[in-house]
Amino acid sequence: MSLRVVVPPHPLIGHWLTMLRHRETPTALYATALQELGRWLTYEALRDWLPHRREMVPGLHGDTEGTLVEASVPLIAIPVLPAGLELWQGGRSVLPDSSLCLGSCPQEIEANAGVILFVDQISDGEATLKLLQELQSKGVDGRRLRLITALCASPGLKLLGEAIPDLTLHTACIDEGVGEQGEIRPGIGDPVRRLNLRS
Repeated sequence: MSLRVVVPPHPLIGHWLTMLRHRETPTALYATALQELGRWLTYEALRDWLPHRREMVPGLHGDTEGTLVEASVPLIAIPVLPAGLELWQGGRSVLPDSSLCLGSCPQEIEANAGVILFVDQISDGEATLKLLQELQSKGVDGRRLRLITALCASPGLKLLGEAIPDLTLHTACIDEGVGEQGEIRPGIGDPVRRLNLRS
């Protein structure tokens, strides 16, 4: 049981990460970049995780076997406010029906529900770990969870990996450094400030 970090080698993911990194990227484009990363990272996260089944369906010229998303398995999307909402805005375009829970852990989580957590970036990992532990206390283990983040730093990954078994995290990049103020280096800046949001 260990942390699994997926950094998809897709040029579109690299492109939108570069838009976030550039210090002159205007607010509107910065928001678009977060949304696009949310879309592509969610797409990748669902690839081998989304419950589905094979079923015969009637086609125009005969029956054929198709793939259907398993509607009986609920999905809960939790964007960490405020900037995680931008990732979710992109991610929801490729998500099947899911319940939205803004910013915090829901009071009750069904025993078979999958949870997708949208975090704008992970530096030291402490705030994310607190939310993950709250989900654990409600019976959500790493196998029922996917974490989407634009960027993370090695210290935060180390903390999460030691505390949450079987967690799978999808990100555009891993940066090695964290500065004295907790900022990731080279990083993408402070999304809250760059989006002109209030935390």
